[in-house]
Amino acid sequence: MSSPLRIAIAKANLATATRLAELGRQTFSETFAASNTPEDMAAYLAESYGPEIQLAQLQDPRCTCLLAEMQGQTVGYALLQEASTLGLPTDAPATRQLEIKQLYVVEDWIGTGLGKALMRRTLDIAQAAQVTAVVLGVWEHNERAKAFYQRFGFREVGEVAFRLGQDVQRDLIYRKGLAGRAS
Repeated sequence: MSSPLRIAIAKANLATATRLAELGRQTFSETFAASNTPEDMAAYLAESYGPEIQLAQLQDPRCTCLLAEMQGQTVGYALLQEASTLGLPTDAPATRQLEIKQLYVVEDWIGTGLGKALMRRTLDIAQAAQVTAVVLGVWEHNERAKAFYQRFGFREVGEVAFRLGQDVQRDLIYRKGLAGRAS
């Protein structure tokens, strides 16, 4: 008998940070290792995933981390950050945006509706926070992710450089305005 999906806000402690670091390394590798050099992947994973790095994210008052669990295993997560300036000109007036910094699902669980559930929960959090838009960066070659975000109404509004090891890549900035809010 399978257990139901559980999506909860992560607790800001070392045990959760360790689990999140492992999950982040796993899902990032599953998603991007085949398209990047082992050296660039190793460098990026070392600088981006470790218990101390994830603990700092969990303790940041602007951040919310959602953990998705199925059958007693953590199989996906979303890292959100309020007050994001992603995609805004430096002289733009303050706009309340929520950024999806990361949204990943373990490879074996892709296509099960888990990503959709994480996105719905993210959009619920955005509505509750009364932000005007949700933004994110997605690698220009990640066609599956781009199609996923487009199904939720995200549209390309710009681009930003993303450094993976020594390789500077191009991320597309996607944005979804929220109904009833000035953007």
